[in-house]
Amino acid sequence: MKLISWNVNGIRACVRKGFLDYFKEMDADIFCIQETKCQEGQIHLDLEPYFQYWNYAIKKGYSGTAIFTKKKPLSVTYGVGMEEQEPEGRIITLQFEEFYLVNVYTPNSQRDLARLDYRIVWEDKLRSYLKDLDAIKPVILCGDLNVAHHDIDLKNPKSNKGNSGFTKEERGKMTTLLESGFIDAFRYLYPDKEGAYTWWSYMSRVRERNIGWRIDYFIVSERIKDSLKDAQIHSDVMGSDHCPVALEIAF
Repeated sequence: MKLISWNVNGIRACVRKGFLDYFKEMDADIFCIQETKCQEGQIHLDLEPYFQYWNYAIKKGYSGTAIFTKKKPLSVTYGVGMEEQEPEGRIITLQFEEFYLVNVYTPNSQRDLARLDYRIVWEDKLRSYLKDLDAIKPVILCGDLNVAHHDIDLKNPKSNKGNSGFTKEERGKMTTLLESGFIDAFRYLYPDKEGAYTWWSYMSRVRERNIGWRIDYFIVSERIKDSLKDAQIHSDVMGSDHCPVALEIAF
């Protein structure tokens, strides 16, 4: 089974930059996107034979997630019952026979860390939700998690310590999640691989020089780690300030 996750930073803009070509080329079983930045009815994607599930933010041009899947899920859930989070369209869960798939766009703590407290509450509730699912069947979590976990996961760790996405609080919450029975699929398969980034600033030549961060993930239940076949970062794919990440797993 092949899964793709991509923060498209606006699906309408990404479609104009080649999204559909990449989508068709990958022929994934499940394709997840984050930061769709659209409302219902603002875009129509003809993606037959995929089933489409969208979670729109109430605020226009903001946040949002979507999942396209060849196989119809047993159930679909939007959010995790966190009333204060629901308006931002950040979570979709699909239940299949063998596993749960959770597509997430984690809130950014913001440059001045104004939303860090909110983010920490989010992390705790999400982890609790994932553990509840994992008690029933294995979980595959994917999306833009807005954190670089270790120094190896960004180009300039020393100068970014304490900045949004690399605070001790955010990194600590990722550690706690992984200690709760989950693994970072890419790091499990490629523990020492450097220069593997998924997001780059739009500043001049930053992506060209690969001054990036790895903040897009596939996180899976530890008990299915032997089913992992490969985890990839498609850094050559343009169309967003993020690149797609892929997971191949034996399901």
